[in-house]
Amino acid sequence: MLFNSLDFAVFLPVVFVLYWLLKKNLKYQNILVLLASYFFYGWWDWRFLSLIVFSTIVDFTIGLALDKTENFRKRKYLLWGSLFANLGILGVFKYFNFFIDNVSSAFSFFGTDWSMSSLNIILPVGISFYTFQTLSYTIDVYKRKLEPTKNIITFAAFVSFFPQLVAGPIERATNLLPQFKKNRHFNYEEATDGIRQILWGLFKKMVIADNCALYANYIFENSASLSGSTQLLGALFFTFQIYGDFSGYSDIAIGTARLFGFNLMQNFAFPYFSRDIAEFWRRWHISLSTWFRDYLYIPLGGSRGGTSMKIRNTFFIFVVSGFWHGASWTFIIWGALNAAYFLPLLLSGKNRQNMDIVAKGKLFPAAKEVLKIVVTFSLTVLAWIFFRVEDTPHAIAIIGDIFSKSIFTIPYYPGLGLAKSTFILLFLFIVIEWFGREHQFAIQNLSKVRSLTLRWVSYSFLAFLIGMYMFTDKSQFIYFDF
Repeated sequence: MLFNSLDFAVFLPVVFVLYWLLKKNLKYQNILVLLASYFFYGWWDWRFLSLIVFSTIVDFTIGLALDKTENFRKRKYLLWGSLFANLGILGVFKYFNFFIDNVSSAFSFFGTDWSMSSLNIILPVGISFYTFQTLSYTIDVYKRKLEPTKNIITFAAFVSFFPQLVAGPIERATNLLPQFKKNRHFNYEEATDGIRQILWGLFKKMVIADNCALYANYIFENSASLSGSTQLLGALFFTFQIYGDFSGYSDIAIGTARLFGFNLMQNFAFPYFSRDIAEFWRRWHISLSTWFRDYLYIPLGGSRGGTSMKIRNTFFIFVVSGFWHGASWTFIIWGALNAAYFLPLLLSGKNRQNMDIVAKGKLFPAAKEVLKIVVTFSLTVLAWIFFRVEDTPHAIAIIGDIFSKSIFTIPYYPGLGLAKSTFILLFLFIVIEWFGREHQFAIQNLSKVRSLTLRWVSYSFLAFLIGMYMFTDKSQFIYFDF
């Protein structure tokens, strides 16, 4: 079920009403959340519910077993059992064909004919997200950072919580699971702020991302016949498409969770206003970045060792992050390119120099900050090209054209004139994001506007734009493919 669908517009209020009618019974509330979550996911394809149920049972059982033994070796075996089960499922569905194709290519390169049939399988929506969420539980129980839950309903509801099940945020068990164990009370201010965040998320997705996608898709699909300046414009459209699409999903997920009394972690913190790549990765897909930091980067030694260890760990974490996004060399190169951007900052000790909000408390940034933002944004745009294309030669060809003489021409392709309204919307979007950058989401500060009329005019205007620019056919979110 998609957030931007009529189905969800009916589903959400029905579940909301039933949920708060059960406000005096935590057990029944959790059962309702579990059933609603399974219904929400099964609406896409009920067959893959078995994978969620399997992961739930495996990690719930292993969590209980870890609690019953102090034997170091047994605890290690239990942890590896969880890793093998969860990553094994992820590997089969997401990476099996990638490895088979590349092994076959390697044998062919050395003159040996070796082939193995690939699997004709569908990638289950959200598998990368809920797999990491259940793993966080097992790892934290193993490290004794979390007491294992003995209630299967509570744990199953945590794993399958429908607002963030399909595309995050990837919640830590230490944050979300305890919220299922305590009584929740309806809070009007939290609920209205949640609705406000849902509205902003829908605007990002349906007005910004979906309209940018029209032009980005055309330019990338016809890049061979277009100038470098036009291809750069396509990369810019995709840059805003993926941000509006993914952060829009996160806003809707977080806002929806708040309607039910849950607080999810912030997943995006205005990343395109970053002054260096290190700051960008502290602000982009925060739940994944911090997951890799805590469960992979730090255990590997982080940045505590010598130069060679820092280089190794940095490239490893970024490449794995790229590979997490998809079984393709383009994602791996995208990760490696970001590692190359990040490494000079780390080695020079400047990776934590921009920890605060840019121009905090000020209307405009300093000229030096503007330059840093432009440089960081430009590097990010180039990296997104590898993320967007189907194969590496295509990305190289686009970048080659961008750095050719044709970059100095005026961007053009048939139909570009229709994008005038999109340029205006993008300008409006950037302005709103800039003035809201000190909050959890851009229009959160509208609640502080004294004039009720002005507030409702603003909300109505956003709703009008959503209705005006929404497509007849609902469009899927980009991160459903990961």
